[in-house]
Amino acid sequence: MKHSHGYRNRCRKLLRKKPRERGLTGISRLLQEYKVGDKVHIDIMPNFIRTAPHRRYQGKVGTVVGKRGRAYLVEVYVGRKRKIIITTPHHLKPFRGGAQA
Repeated sequence: MKHSHGYRNRCRKLLRKKPRERGLTGISRLLQEYKVGDKVHIDIMPNFIRTAPHRRYQGKVGTVVGKRGRAYLVEVYVGRKRKIIITTPHHLKPFRGGAQA
């Protein structure tokens, strides 16, 4: 039987929490406000599947370009192609320098 090629195909290890990170995250991550132009790190939270971006964006660094309701519009480049991702603050962290992914 042919296997499925669904949205979360081959991401069991990628979208898994470490044992000490299990449970709900702290409220500080949800209350974090981002302004247009801020750099953010995409870190998918496996608890919130509906608002999660595709697994290809895990670990990428993007720029906030707008807000849509509670969600943020994040501009990410995959190769030379520009992508706009719509996701909630659950899956975003402030970017703190270092090498860009």
